[in-house]
Amino acid sequence: MKRVKVGIVGCGNISKIYFTNLQKYPELELVAAADLDLSRAEQRAQEFNLDKAYTVDQLMADPEIEIVVNLTIPKAHASVCLQALESGKHVYVEKPLAVTREEGQQVLKLAKEKGLRVASAPETFLGGGIQTCRKLIDDGAIGTPIAVSGFMIGGGHESWHPDPEFYYEVGGGPMFDMGPYYLTAFVNLLGPIRRVTGSAVISYPERTITSEKKRGQKIKVETPT
Repeated sequence: MKRVKVGIVGCGNISKIYFTNLQKYPELELVAAADLDLSRAEQRAQEFNLDKAYTVDQLMADPEIEIVVNLTIPKAHASVCLQALESGKHVYVEKPLAVTREEGQQVLKLAKEKGLRVASAPETFLGGGIQTCRKLIDDGAIGTPIAVSGFMIGGGHESWHPDPEFYYEVGGGPMFDMGPYYLTAFVNLLGPIRRVTGSAVISYPERTITSEKKRGQKIKVETPT
């Protein structure tokens, strides 16, 4: 079996679990790490015994890499996906797919034109919990579902995330960063969404980081939380 070569773009907090898990699939070969900060890519490459630590442009130019795993901050998701597709590579991107509907459509349009595949997190609906719920619904164990609700309640990423700024930038916040988990589960369990309405506010225009490494730094809030 030919192993498909994979490169990761974005070596931040979430990347470690991707580096760990991607090396467990026999059909994949994780070969490269890339980041805007080359030192972070070099650190991950050394940590996971990879030969290649790249800038983003270098990874895109590597003809051996067939799949790009895009773990950049939300507002960069679309631009990095488009760059990967233009380079002839398939893409798996962390949620959200893009910050705007127009950007998301642009990514999907280019992928179709290039004959390439795009996938996006979250894949948590494939886990045991939601799959069990799906089986119960399909088997009629609870009758016909007529409504569903989901809650995400927390003080904020600044209390635990080492680099929480992205959460308060455009493309972050509870809807874009956490909402995909709930919406993906709802669609899998109940079917497509026909109509969406919503409202949101910025509760605090500024946040203070209390997690380590950046404790005491201030964050300007750009997106509703």
